[in-house]
Amino acid sequence: CHPAAAVGSARAASASAFAAPPTSAAAAREGDDNIAADAPYRVLIVEDDRSQALFAQSVLHGAGMHAQVEMTAASVPQAIQDYHPDLILMDLHMPELDGIRLTTLIRQQPGQQLLPIVFLTGDPDPERQFEVLDSGADDFLTKPIRPRHLIAAVSNRIRRARQQALQLAGEQVSVRSNPETGLPTRGHVMDLLADALERKQSGGLFFIEIASALGLRERYGYAAYERLMTQAGHRLASAAQPYPLARLNDNSFLLLTVDMPEASLEQQALEIRQRLSANAFPVREEESVHVRCAIGVAALGLGFDDTGSALEAVERTALQARLRSEGVQTYLAPSQAEQQEQLRLVEGQLELAYQPIVAVAGGDTAQYQVLLRLRQADGTLLSAGQVIPAAEAAGRIADLDQQVMDHALGLLHLYQHASPPLRLFVSQSPRTLARDAFADWLLKALVERGVAGQSLIVDLRLDDALIHAVTVQQFCAKLMPAGVQFCLSQFEPGDEANALLAQLPLSFVRMAHRFADAHGNAAVRDELRGVIDIAHQRGLLIIGQRIEDPQAAAAMWMSGVDFIQGNLVQTVGKELDFDFTSAVL
Repeated sequence: CHPAAAVGSARAASASAFAAPPTSAAAAREGDDNIAADAPYRVLIVEDDRSQALFAQSVLHGAGMHAQVEMTAASVPQAIQDYHPDLILMDLHMPELDGIRLTTLIRQQPGQQLLPIVFLTGDPDPERQFEVLDSGADDFLTKPIRPRHLIAAVSNRIRRARQQALQLAGEQVSVRSNPETGLPTRGHVMDLLADALERKQSGGLFFIEIASALGLRERYGYAAYERLMTQAGHRLASAAQPYPLARLNDNSFLLLTVDMPEASLEQQALEIRQRLSANAFPVREEESVHVRCAIGVAALGLGFDDTGSALEAVERTALQARLRSEGVQTYLAPSQAEQQEQLRLVEGQLELAYQPIVAVAGGDTAQYQVLLRLRQADGTLLSAGQVIPAAEAAGRIADLDQQVMDHALGLLHLYQHASPPLRLFVSQSPRTLARDAFADWLLKALVERGVAGQSLIVDLRLDDALIHAVTVQQFCAKLMPAGVQFCLSQFEPGDEANALLAQLPLSFVRMAHRFADAHGNAAVRDELRGVIDIAHQRGLLIIGQRIEDPQAAAAMWMSGVDFIQGNLVQTVGKELDFDFTSAVL
């Protein structure tokens, strides 16, 4: 068969595949009383290059979206019918049928005129881009693309499409259940929790974390893992009846038991855990697996200030439950004496210090990490390591974080026309990020002060991000449209830590301080290079910290880090006076 004839046959086959009108996500849900406005976003990836397809899929999965890959144009019509995507992410150049022709065919089908189609391609030709948009596509993204840019482009398109669908349907009520799983949505359970706290009702809150989730996902693949989590959710919901249970993220669920006697909470958790693991779940043909969990429990009567503090308490308690043989831990509020000691440590005058972060090859931006200090009445100067744990335990961390952030925004406003431009790395606690009001305040403050979002980097500690992945993801999603960037600090490689590089929309990774000794340890040096390779593949920039001597700096530079900070560059100080214009290492 002549190549041209083969291509023609493929095109004819692809076109004929559209004869039966497919059903779009919006059309599929028109008759549903609960349009899935807060169900996971569903993306159909059309890409003939397997590595490119898997990269896009992993990035979107990491952001909490569902993504299905189709590697041939001919399979797209059936995939649209079966998968009901919210958006199609499409390659321009494919062997059977190019993306422009495929888009035209999709748009010709009933119900597909509003389905968002975004192209992702390495073709730089502006005329070609015009052709793409003229064919009916909604956007054009150019490779290579940073993960956070891909996530933002896709999520913004889907969000607008869903809002439009709700308006067209005249639907104004909040979604209470996920039509894909049948479980209550996270938002609905959080609303119920807020109402219970406001009414000072009794009962309990359960954070249920599925054990070995990363290993299960890697062994069985994403699709099988999702089916397994759906089955686990149904079993947990059955065990928890009649109380509402929602899936929080990839491997955790939230259960609210309003009016359940506090004396029964721990026994309820033990029974739920036993029910989950009692029988194996089928995952493949002739293969099944037992699923276990750790459960953190908190009584509502402890008087949490808001939903964020309650969720943080049970999430941290679930971490403690991992270490117990029974897999269940009840939250214990700090004693009055402990609270007084904690409050004593956070009373004082805030004093901030700064340390420059310098590009190894020079740069045109002045970058500093903002470091917390607290001056007490007797003159004692406390470090962040002393103040932050006490503030968290005393429930004062949100106030402290907001003071630090407010000061940083003031500096960014003051230096907004400086040359070189100023960029600040500001550490924040996940307990602060969990409060919806904080994200709203920060977005408003950026606008009011005229501060460009790109000049602010929110610094997140790895240990915190691992425990509070859900909270961090939601906060990032709110701030990304404003241009705010994110840094993962104290990074130590590992399966879960490496997975965060894909799950969070990061721009920077700051290595743990032990890597400053890489020049004297070949194993550490190899480990550092491995992390840098992974990070650079994802478009992330690496910061080496605590660099004290030229040998350490040279090792960092040879390993491929992008920035260094430490006393070799400049010690921590109170002024923003480092000369970045002549700093080339």
